Amino acid sequence: MHTTAISLIELGAVFFGLGLLGRIAWKIGISPIPLYLLGGLAFGAGGLIPLEGIEEFAELGAEIGVILLLLLLGLEYSAEELVTGLKRSWMAGLLDLVLNAVPGAAVALILGWGPVGAMAMAGVTYISSSGIIAKVLGDLGRLGNRETPVVLAILVFEDLAMAVYLPILTALLAGATLWGGLTAVGVSLIVITVVLVIALKFGRYVSMVVDSKEPEVFLLRVLGAALLVAGVAAQLKVSAAVGAFLLGIAISGSTAENATKMLEPLRDLFAAMFFVVFGLNTNPKTIPPVLGFAVALAVVTTLTKVITGWFAARQQGIGRLGRARAGAALVARGEFSIVIAGLAVTAGAVDSQLAALATAYVLLMAILGPVAARVVEPVAYFWQRKLAKS
Repeated sequence: MHTTAISLIELGAVFFGLGLLGRIAWKIGISPIPLYLLGGLAFGAGGLIPLEGIEEFAELGAEIGVILLLLLLGLEYSAEELVTGLKRSWMAGLLDLVLNAVPGAAVALILGWGPVGAMAMAGVTYISSSGIIAKVLGDLGRLGNRETPVVLAILVFEDLAMAVYLPILTALLAGATLWGGLTAVGVSLIVITVVLVIALKFGRYVSMVVDSKEPEVFLLRVLGAALLVAGVAAQLKVSAAVGAFLLGIAISGSTAENATKMLEPLRDLFAAMFFVVFGLNTNPKTIPPVLGFAVALAVVTTLTKVITGWFAARQQGIGRLGRARAGAALVARGEFSIVIAGLAVTAGAVDSQLAALATAYVLLMAILGPVAARVVEPVAYFWQRKLAKS
């Protein structure tokens, strides 16, 4: 059979299979990310039926998926919201960083992966999944709750931290010297500052450049701008993902809302491809040796996220039940943990088992997060009644 025909058949089977997995995930009330990863594991190296012939498209599609994930994340926030969120949540944000980055770094050092591996695993265990958390809060009807702005403020802090973290990680993965790493940080901070100033003062002009009344033209402009900015950012060693995130911040108002609606289907498509590619590049046989570490990290970082949410909500004068809900809401890890692990493994600068550990960890946390958010209220009410009787 012709190579192109085989590639089309495989690609069609992958997309159709992802649709079935996504349907199953939403039916049982979990994020589809774990099932996408499992699908990739099943058809990658060492899997049941290794796929061949779609590697180039899959890799490029995965990169576009990362760019769209970060672009739409940036579109969710205005520059004013980012600055306000940072002011309100910086203490809780720092606590979140310390409590949740240290366990990942510690495990990497125990496994002998060195400072670069520790830096990568710190990011994997630190960053919560904005996508999963937003979906769960919406499904549970908690978007109007008093603790929800606290949760969103923590997520804003994490996103800003990623804008600084990713360039540092990229520099380390490329084998940069200490000076090169500091230079990357400096460039990143300058770029972030410039973009925030532009977004605050001239955001409407950025929106005007990409806006259009014709949907087709609008889509081409926004997508083209995102890819251009991401490419330029990658050339400057700032990270393509960060470039897309900053562009999203700079676009505001109705333009941002329209762009989000138009790009969401594309994001979901290419993001699904990204998770599949990560799974395809991870040999299932490498997971059992690190499964114990993944479980240990899941237990520890579930507790540390709950502590973070509890502390942040208490700072805002929220009651105990609201504090518990805030902590449970932050538990989920997902897309950005895999993005970080993907960057590290693709660069070839860390142990290949990092992909296996990250996969197992995200599989656990993407399921545990929504479950924790759903059961926290019944559990809290149970203990309240028990304590009241005693």
